[in-house]
Amino acid sequence: MKKYIVLYVLSTHLIFAQNVTQKLDDATKNLINSSLAVSSNLSFYVSDESGNLIYEFQGNKGLSTASTQKIFTAAAALETLGKSYTYKTTSSYSGTISGGNLNGNLFITSNGDPTLGSWRYEGYKPENFKQKLIEAVKKSGITKILGDLIIDDSYFDHQTIPGGWPWDDLGNYYGAGVWGVNWRENQFDMNMSGNDIKSFSYPLEGVKWLNDVKIAGSSDQSLIFTAPHSDVALINGSLPSKAVTVSGSVPNPPLQLGVEVQKWLKESGIEISGKVLTNSQLEIDGKKALETPKNNIILTYESPTLDKIVYWFLRKSVNLYGENLIKTLGKEKKGNPSFKSGVAYLAEFWKSKGINPNMINFADGSGLSPQNYVSAKAEVQALIYAKKQPWFDSYYDGFPTQDNGMKMKSGTMRDTKSYAGYHTSKDGKKYIYAIIINNYQGSESAELQKILNVLK
Repeated sequence: MKKYIVLYVLSTHLIFAQNVTQKLDDATKNLINSSLAVSSNLSFYVSDESGNLIYEFQGNKGLSTASTQKIFTAAAALETLGKSYTYKTTSSYSGTISGGNLNGNLFITSNGDPTLGSWRYEGYKPENFKQKLIEAVKKSGITKILGDLIIDDSYFDHQTIPGGWPWDDLGNYYGAGVWGVNWRENQFDMNMSGNDIKSFSYPLEGVKWLNDVKIAGSSDQSLIFTAPHSDVALINGSLPSKAVTVSGSVPNPPLQLGVEVQKWLKESGIEISGKVLTNSQLEIDGKKALETPKNNIILTYESPTLDKIVYWFLRKSVNLYGENLIKTLGKEKKGNPSFKSGVAYLAEFWKSKGINPNMINFADGSGLSPQNYVSAKAEVQALIYAKKQPWFDSYYDGFPTQDNGMKMKSGTMRDTKSYAGYHTSKDGKKYIYAIIINNYQGSESAELQKILNVLK
């Protein structure tokens, strides 16, 4: 009797697997055969939690990933740096303090904390950093600064934007660059009324605007163009006639922080005789960068832990975090904070975990570059690896729940849509899956979720 029961169970599982596989195949072929998909490329891979293949459609084919690229960066960062890793921003001074006068410069530097001044974390918002810094300055006995305020942004190299990012993206909030000192996630908001610029979330230092916005339609179709270190910005495209808020990337975050700190000091009764200087600007002007004093540290300000950063990185797809992690990995593991070095480490990391190097071609850490090419099978292999690690709960927690109720990371970019994630069906079957489509002109989100609904 026991043999018959075992045989029945195995047969049931086989029939179930065949049913799911057939349904997935039918849904996939229906999409591929649609008139809107005749020139599209699709990579789809589904396994169980042990890695056993359930369904594959060109699973080895490398396609542009969009933001599902983040699953690779987040996992590598959690394992390499540790979920308790924190960034640090410090303030120190050169010279001496006498009678309340600082006969020297006040310095602020960081190892690239991407959360400094972020609005996402309780206890870490701009006002929290302001309070800690002013308290530290007063506690040190400084009432007047006779020198300059130096923002030392030299921790990373000078390249703030990964190669290959489209110019249309750079000035928008999701295209913010990575600096040695970041501030407010390097993002600002513009309050528009039709095509009139009414106000900013905070004044942008030294930026002049060209405004080519037209009034048209009912949705935001505008683009902002800013470039690192530039003092000219452009907004064009179209906006509806009603009030709308659009968000852009700050062209010089270290300078922006410096100007705000200067204002805080004056408001707190602390005089400052000198100017706000950044090390990058000193180098642009042909001058020598100033080294932050190793002694005379008056404040060490730590970021939220990495698990909390990864949560928002995945949940809200913050590109800045991904590129910051890439530079951090390059600096920590290769002694080189360039994007190229960090991307090389990311590829080495996943090759060491058994992923075929022909299935991963990374160009950045966030997926904004269309030069990322990854297969669906590689994404599934990364997800399977992550599921076996002690930091998995921190990783999984960041995956958003999509409109179809499934918990998965999504990616969207010009004619590209992707999903990757984990799902337990109503009957308890556990799936790990990834699907990527390029050059599809239809409603990719609805059609791809329709395919994945087979797993529910």
